[in-house]
Amino acid sequence: TGNLVLNYINYSIKEPKYSSFECWERGSTYAAPLEARISLYNKKTGEIKEQDVFMGELPLMTDSGSFIINGAERVVVNQLIRSPGIYYGSEEYGENKILYNFRIIPNRGSWLEFGFDSNNMIYVRIDKKRKIPATTLLRALGYEKNEQIMDLFDYSDIIQDTLAKDNTTNKKEALMEIFRKLRPSEPPTDKNTSQLLDRLLFDPRRYDLADVGRYKVNQKLNIQNRILDKTTAKVVIDNITGKQLVKKNVHINQKIAELIKQSNVEKVYVFNHNDEEIAVYNEKDETIVNLFDSEEGIINESIIGLQLIEDIIDRKSGEIIAQSGQLLNKELINKIGQIQSTVKVKKGNALTKDDLVASLRYLVNLYYGVGYIDDIDHLGNRRVKTVGELLLDQFYIGLVRMERVIKERMTIQPDLSAVTPQSLINIRPLVAAIKQFFGSSQLSQFMDQTNPLSEITHKRRLSALGPGGLTRERAGFEVRDVHYSHYGRICPIETPEGPNIGLIGSLSIYAKINDYGFIETPYRKVENGKLTDEIVYLTADEEDQYKIAQISVKIDNQNNIVQEEVPCRYRDDYLTVPAQEIDFIDVAPNQMASISASLIPFLDHDDANRALMGTNMQRQSVPIIKPEMPLVLTGMEEKVARDSGTIIVSEEDGIIEKMDSNRIILKNNNGIRREYFLKKFYRSNQGTCINQRPIVDEGQKVTKNNPIADGPNTDQGYLSLGRNVLVAYMAWEGYNFEDAIVISEKLVQEDTFTSIHISEHECVARDTKLGPEEITADIPNIGESNLANLDEDGIIRIGTEVEPGDILVGKVTPKGETELGPEERLLRAIFGEKAREVRDTSLRVPHGDKGKVIDVKVFSRENGDEIPAGVNKIVRVFIAQKRKISEGDKISGRHGNKGVIAKILPINDMPFLPDGTPVDIILNPLGVPSRMNVGQILEVHLGWVAKTLGLNMITPVFNGATEEDIEKALIDAGLPADGKSVLYDGRTGLPFDQKVTVGYSYILKLIHLVDDKIHARSTGPYSLVTQQPLGGKAQFGGQRFGEMEVWALEGYGAAYNLQEMLTVKSDDVTGRIKTYESIVKGENIPVPGIPESFKVLIRELRSLCLNVKVLDQEGKEIEIKEDLETKE
Repeated sequence: TGNLVLNYINYSIKEPKYSSFECWERGSTYAAPLEARISLYNKKTGEIKEQDVFMGELPLMTDSGSFIINGAERVVVNQLIRSPGIYYGSEEYGENKILYNFRIIPNRGSWLEFGFDSNNMIYVRIDKKRKIPATTLLRALGYEKNEQIMDLFDYSDIIQDTLAKDNTTNKKEALMEIFRKLRPSEPPTDKNTSQLLDRLLFDPRRYDLADVGRYKVNQKLNIQNRILDKTTAKVVIDNITGKQLVKKNVHINQKIAELIKQSNVEKVYVFNHNDEEIAVYNEKDETIVNLFDSEEGIINESIIGLQLIEDIIDRKSGEIIAQSGQLLNKELINKIGQIQSTVKVKKGNALTKDDLVASLRYLVNLYYGVGYIDDIDHLGNRRVKTVGELLLDQFYIGLVRMERVIKERMTIQPDLSAVTPQSLINIRPLVAAIKQFFGSSQLSQFMDQTNPLSEITHKRRLSALGPGGLTRERAGFEVRDVHYSHYGRICPIETPEGPNIGLIGSLSIYAKINDYGFIETPYRKVENGKLTDEIVYLTADEEDQYKIAQISVKIDNQNNIVQEEVPCRYRDDYLTVPAQEIDFIDVAPNQMASISASLIPFLDHDDANRALMGTNMQRQSVPIIKPEMPLVLTGMEEKVARDSGTIIVSEEDGIIEKMDSNRIILKNNNGIRREYFLKKFYRSNQGTCINQRPIVDEGQKVTKNNPIADGPNTDQGYLSLGRNVLVAYMAWEGYNFEDAIVISEKLVQEDTFTSIHISEHECVARDTKLGPEEITADIPNIGESNLANLDEDGIIRIGTEVEPGDILVGKVTPKGETELGPEERLLRAIFGEKAREVRDTSLRVPHGDKGKVIDVKVFSRENGDEIPAGVNKIVRVFIAQKRKISEGDKISGRHGNKGVIAKILPINDMPFLPDGTPVDIILNPLGVPSRMNVGQILEVHLGWVAKTLGLNMITPVFNGATEEDIEKALIDAGLPADGKSVLYDGRTGLPFDQKVTVGYSYILKLIHLVDDKIHARSTGPYSLVTQQPLGGKAQFGGQRFGEMEVWALEGYGAAYNLQEMLTVKSDDVTGRIKTYESIVKGENIPVPGIPESFKVLIRELRSLCLNVKVLDQEGKEIEIKEDLETKE
């Protein structure tokens, strides 16, 4: 009714109820209450009510950049998406004709598409609807006369062609025409038609380019970029001063273009490639505008949606009427108009008339060869949406839904005086939107916590998928490919194999994201061939202007470039130019690689495909009990360990006063103590073990930022994903054929690759219709021996060794109450409740899981825990399992050289060196030449040197040791120069024929463990409809015997085996029960019956009204019993 106005004043975020650690432990969400100050203005009574309204809980980011949702750590991945803005493209038509087009893509609102059709008419499409001549749109915007339109485009022939096809003559007709094309089903009234365009394109609430879109549009339509590298055809004159700026026939470089942009030039004439003179217009972003049209004093429609640059202050009262940054609308223009008639504005985030005219001028210029088309895959046209912005989008959706509810409630309020802000606002839509985003959005992912590297990489990931992004099926080759603008921004190596290749990437090591969401990378400035100390971060767009040299350029002590000719990158080209022309130089050799790729030594000697695998497999490395720093490092290990947050560093100088395995007390120089608590045997998201251990002693002095405790996969503060082991490249009895690996028993005995895995098991006692479930040690039909390890509440004791099938938590559920017989009634009367029917629904250890119970957590209402409705008690049991390395485990080096362990040999059978040292691992030499990952061989040589000298070698990516360096190091260490040695067979003691490459390689144990994959089924669950066994380890399923396997048995004529497979071993329900009975009794197996799936087929045919009967050889009908029908 227009009587109530609801205004938002400000917001506040309160303190969260629990800390992030407590939320993780309790299984709740780490979030803080959000409150908003809302005022309600009643126009009738003039009364204003203010209230703080609770707006739901906002999940908070933890210190390490993750979120805790329902007790699980999650990461919101950054989305790489097409930036809003204006994009010019072209398509070939026929033999030698190119049709240019462009789209204006907003952040939200209607898409506009302009372009040439085959008859040289410029058309426009709004929201992919039917084509309209572009001049019709211009008329609708107020350029009514043909003369006006021709003047806008310097009387170009193209516009005359388009005008010829345009049937409208004035604004009203043009609006009518547009309305008919866009809303064919609605009646075109004057009101409807005049509002349509304003709503679609010029209303800031419906059409929003966002700041980044406005920036991209201004950048594209900027005169400076369009006339660069062209030659002036006429003298360039400043319109206001009348001064001559640039002479005729002058080549326009960066400086001249900049000068023209900043002065008051309306248009510049330049030559195109056919030496015609083309007018290029200057589209100003900021101007002074009149609020009213001079003749009639009506509001100047064309300025609605522009943004004020200055505050407008009422001279009498001194109060601010309009703030800088506000968008002009009709009310505001009237308000300001009473004080002054002109204002200083810049274009806002809605479209303006100027934008449309300018973009069309650009299109016409393109036709004449001035300007250039855009490359969609260029990183100047793709931007990153980080968590904040992704959440903002969802928040916006929630608020729009909430607004709808508020408006509904306002209209149906009977008593306006009793209304409060609280009673109008329903926060459910907002809460639901936030919850849905964190819980089930494609970009909110369960954090990969296998090891510290996988955690930090997950947070730096860039995904082109997700809402508003691409889909795997639609993404073509171009989007996935490496683009020259990725250099230093997105790693060309780290991307998954499989359907997502190229759609998911990783941020390069020095890259950062600017305010607009574009990725920047640092370069060192070069002036006149001399390196300066200035570091400049450039976006991909800015980089296109400059020539950039590589870090390998030769430089003297004064930082001058020594080479006369320097190879450099310029856009997608590699040029050689004089040193004076170089603008920038890279800051580091590993600038283009991601964190994971920078951890591979000799990366430059590996083929890209294998480097990709090596990069990805480092993230799958399992934390082992005794991690060991690599002998061959790249220099990034310490930084990664520190930044991943897995190690503890001292926050100040001091002395270690006291320490044990759980805490470290540090006393600083002022005598103030600080306590550091260590994480002990926590379960990560992937079930690996998070355990911190101190690396300092009591009384030791430490300085600020010194590592004082190691975490998983770190050693002395360095990232250590695996172990250094002695490897030999040779064949061994065919056991390392096709990437299989032979290892020594020593690795098992000495726990070299032993890891701890923790599984979590949850038991929930709910209220059922028949009464509450109960957690108890009193379980029907269970022997005493099975209950020996439970306490009086029926929960297993900590420290118990458990096997599959053992009870972890005893739980009973009430059974359906049946009519009681006289005997039962008597028992009830005598013993009370005891005789009531319950069934055993205890939590047991699942198949394939065993180990030691290390922790039990109990949550109940009595203890004041927040648990879901209908639940009385939750018990969580944690079981830790020690897994030694075994046959079937997957291990790998850092160069994509992966394999599965095929045999574990006794130490005395392993080949040994002349000094008697047995090797630990035998790798197949055939795995190297065809894969071209030679980095592993260089690592083996250098590792041998490092082990012999007792050092660690650092060889950074793209700047590491050369072959000459390694050969020299081998000789210095007293080792053979070729890195090969005579090996002796451990079984016979005789030397092998040839010398063998041996040395130390860094080997990782990956999370693909055989214990998680091995699986055997006894009788297990069956699918409900088909009655066939389920599939998969998680369901305790069987092995599928599919169509092709049936052919194999048919080919061998194994009829009885086949019949068994398809009936009694699968879905012949009665047959399989009888078969089991006859096996138990030792009788012959009966004849199989009819499989359930055949009955399902018959039912499907009956549902299609086909009555199918099954006949035997004599033609008699076979009765098919319905097993699944419930017995009446």
